[in-house]
This record gives sequence, structure tokens and C-alpha cells, in this order.
Amino acid sequence: MTGAGGRAFWLREPGHGEIRAATLPRPGPDDVLVRTLRTGVSRGTESLVFQGRVPASQHAVMRAPHQEGELPGPVKYGYLNVGVVEQGPPDLEGRTVFCLYPHQSAYVVPAAAVTVVPDGVPASRAVLAGTVETAVNALWDARPLVGDRVAVVGAGMVGCCVARLLARMPGTTVTLVDVDPSRGRVAEALGVGFARPGDAAGDLDLTVHTSATSAGLQTSLDLLGREGTVVELSWYGDAETRVSLGGSFHSGRLSVRASQVGAVAPARRARRTTADRLALALELLRDSAFDVLLTGESRFADLPEVMARLAGGDLPALCHTVVYDQEEPPCSA
Repeated sequence: MTGAGGRAFWLREPGHGEIRAATLPRPGPDDVLVRTLRTGVSRGTESLVFQGRVPASQHAVMRAPHQEGELPGPVKYGYLNVGVVEQGPPDLEGRTVFCLYPHQSAYVVPAAAVTVVPDGVPASRAVLAGTVETAVNALWDARPLVGDRVAVVGAGMVGCCVARLLARMPGTTVTLVDVDPSRGRVAEALGVGFARPGDAAGDLDLTVHTSATSAGLQTSLDLLGREGTVVELSWYGDAETRVSLGGSFHSGRLSVRASQVGAVAPARRARRTTADRLALALELLRDSAFDVLLTGESRFADLPEVMARLAGGDLPALCHTVVYDQEEPPCSA
């Protein structure tokens, strides 16, 4: 052990977070020591974790790649981390990297666990890599066609990333649908249309649902044309979901299909790895339009209070980023 380390955010128990000392292992020849620059809060999933709303049957499924502890707590959770390699293989030293690591000021992982952030992608935007990766996987599942009419229902982090990628497909008409009219400005920055649920045009080829509400799923179904498909990205936790399957669901031969980032979509699984998918997401983040999703930031020391406010809805945000003080010395464990 090195005897020195960093600091990590832990969920002590549902609703209560704290900062703890973290002792780091000595890096081996195939490891990297990373000093964190920024992390992002995946608000939907991390709010459910913070509130203790992940069903016991899903604790293993929802385990983060570098999680410590167990749900519902104590647990160290998170997966949107951007930092600088301070020690490791020569080709990585000094490089800015993304890693699916929790909120921690420094950490040691195998070199294969980090992905280099391309030149031209700032650290603040690179925290979106995990979310853009989810959007890439969703579109591999959805397989939209040139010229499709598509709605993305739910203008959170994931929905907005999906909408931006769809907007780059030739001839595709994309509408972001949300109950919050202020999301119209976000949609404009992303180059897509915007509508409130009751105002959105129907007869669509495809809808992508990300709001994690029964009402949003119902809207997604109602907007489809004959033989259309809803791709469901929402994670509902322990919330009960209700939807009406009357109307045109059977007569219109509609479909609901789940998409989840834990495995590469079947359409690309034979030819793409999770590392390929993440590298693609980081390349796509050269697009500065994604900056509109970075709606707030706070210091790492304030994360226990900030996470409670994000989970409770008192602090509105699309992607809230956490900034780490690089001048602060490592704490002793």
C-alpha cells in the first residue's frame, strides 16, 4: 500500500452521503494512478441509489464497474469520471482519460479500464461519455432509418444525448418531448424540435422513452404510427408502472423494446466491444452542442449535500458536474 490516497464519496445509508478517506494500492506495471479532474452525476440512476430505491432483486445487476460496498449501503457508487494519469505506461502518463469510476479524488485501476479523451474534448464535456455511450447503444437497438420521424420522450441527460445523435442522421425529423417548457431551449441548442406531451405530432416511426414515468411511456406509445416501436431506456427502480394497452396497441401492432447499456446491443455484439462503444462515445463528444447539458457544478467537498438536493429535486440539473481541487494534498489513510 502507498499509505496515502484520496477522498471518496460514500452513501452511508439511503439518504445520507459522506466523504471518506481512501487508501490507494501501489500501482503495478499494468496499472494507472489517476488524479480526478471532474465527475458527473448520472442523476436518474444515482438518485435511485441515493434514495435506496433499487429493488433487492436488482442489486447485483445495478452494480457499478468499480463499486465498493453493497446496495443499499454503505456503498461507493458512480461511473462518470475524468482525470489525468499521473503514473502508468508511458503512452498514458499525462493523458486525460475517462473511467467508469465513482466519485473519488484519485484512484488506481488497470490501464485497460481507462479510455483516452480525444484532443478537443474538454474534461467538463467528457464526463458525458457514459451517457452518450448509453445513447449509442440505444440507437444500435432501435436501428432508425434515414428519413424516420422520431420522438424522444423525456428531456433528461439520456434523452437529450439520444436526440442529438438522431439529429445527425440524414433526413430524420426529431422532436424532444417533455412536460417542462424550459427544455425547449435545450432542444433548440441540440438542433431538434420540441413539444409538450399534448402538442406532439403522432404517426411516428419510432419513439425513445427516457422519462421513467408511466405517463411518458403512455405518450411514447400514443405517438406511434402503425407497427411503430418504443425503445424503453428508463430505469424505474421500485416504482410501479401503469400503461394502457387498449386503443391501437394491438390493432396497430405496436412494440415496446427495452435497451440497457450493460451489454452491447445484439445488432453490434459480434463486431463491437464495450471498449469500442465507449471510444466511439468520446469521439462523438467532439460535438460542442453537448455543452448545453452541463447545467451546474459544485466542489467535491459539497457532494453529500448536493447529492441530497439532486435526488430530492431541489437542485434542478441535466448533468451536474463535480470539480476536484488539484492543489489539495492527498489525505492520509
